[in-house]
Parts: sequence; structure tokens; C-alpha cells
Amino acid sequence: MKPLIRAIVCAGLLALVAGCQNQGQQSASPAEPTTDKEKVSYIIGANMARSIANISDEIDVAMMQKGMEDQIKGQDLLVSDEEARPLLQAFSEKIRAKQQEQMAAAGQKNLEEGQAFLEENKGKEGVKTTESGLQYKILEKGQGQSPDKTDKVKVHYKGTTIDGTVFDSSYDRGEPAVFAADKVIKGWTEGIQLMKEGGKYKLFIPAELAYGQQGAGQNIGPNEVLIFEVELLEVLNEQQKDEKDQSAG
Repeated sequence: MKPLIRAIVCAGLLALVAGCQNQGQQSASPAEPTTDKEKVSYIIGANMARSIANISDEIDVAMMQKGMEDQIKGQDLLVSDEEARPLLQAFSEKIRAKQQEQMAAAGQKNLEEGQAFLEENKGKEGVKTTESGLQYKILEKGQGQSPDKTDKVKVHYKGTTIDGTVFDSSYDRGEPAVFAADKVIKGWTEGIQLMKEGGKYKLFIPAELAYGQQGAGQNIGPNEVLIFEVELLEVLNEQQKDEKDQSAG
């Protein structure tokens, strides 16, 4: 419940500022911020507004403003602490249930759209489907070795959702990524082992081989199919390291 209460407090501060303006302390909207103090204040205000965006329709801003003013002025509060606890708990549960409903609806939508996409995609030229449901297309075959699942690999990649939205890219960061092949999502672990050094593949990863119903962060929703363009630059296994050390000696 703590994040929710913090959001309510932030919203209260916004409401208090608005109230002060309405009471004549600032009769008109301020001009663009010029001093550091004004700019920081503006940024804090914008961040506060973002923090309550998902619950703003559940809040009576005028009454929240009054609660802030009464507390700051040291007046008796109209709702006791004893009454407040169960009310806030119920409010928190209501918001949580609402968020779960929204996530379930988004997950169902993504599931249906993802299944339709994969069904159409599997019939396209050059697209192959593995037993797990992973789909891939060879863009460049490569000539080097293929990694085992326990090997570290150096890769360049770009990840998008099926609508083309880029959510991650080593190209944009300007340097390749290095990771163990078995420490990533299942679709990556399987797909990277199909490749050879110097190869470039396009992986179409079903949600169950990616982040499933939970999604990942703000950019990957529940049950989203993910698309990766992957270049396998180098396999960094122990045997290679030993051979390099021997040749150097």
C-alpha cells in the first residue's frame, strides 16, 4: 500500500498548490520557469501528476486539498486515523483489482493478436518453426561455431513488438551485449544455439518462450510476441579461451 499512499500524498501536494493559487497567492498561471527553483518545482509538479495518472478518477481533488490544508494548519482532521486505515486498505485493494482487470484484458488482447501473427508468419517465405513454437528466419548463415546453452555469446540485437515498437537495441547503445546463452528468455536460448558465428537471424518468439503473462517493465505487455534481429558476433566458451591462452604463450 505504500506506493499508493505516496501517490495520494503527491496528488495532495498538487491540490494544495492549486488551492493556494485559487486563494489569490497567485492570481494567474505563472510564466515559464526561469530560475532553477522554478524549474525544479515545475519538474516535481509534473512528476507528481504522473504518479497519480492511473488513479486520478478515483480521487476527489477538492476534498484531498482540504485534508492537506487541515493537516498543515494543525486543525482537527475530519477523518480519524482509526477510520483512515481500513478505508485506505480498501482503496488499495480496489485499485489493485482494477489494475489486475486491466492487465488481464491487455493479456487476452495480446494473446489473440500474437497467435494470429504467428499463424500468418509461419507461412511466409524463409520462416521456419521449431518444435517449441519458436519461429526464425535466416538472414545471414554465418561460418563459425554454434554456441552451447552454457556458452557466453557476444551479440548485436534489436527487439520489437509485433507492431514494430523497439523496446531494446544494442545497436542504439553502440556496443554489443555479452551474456550466457542459458541466462535469458527461452526463445533466445533456443534461437542462439541455431546460429553460427557471423550469422544473423530474425527470431519470432511466442509469449510462452518470452515473458509470458507477466510481461516485462513498461515496454513489454502480458502475453506479447517478441521479434528480435540477432547477430552472433562471437562464442566465448572456455575452450576458446584456453586455445587463445596457449597460442599467446
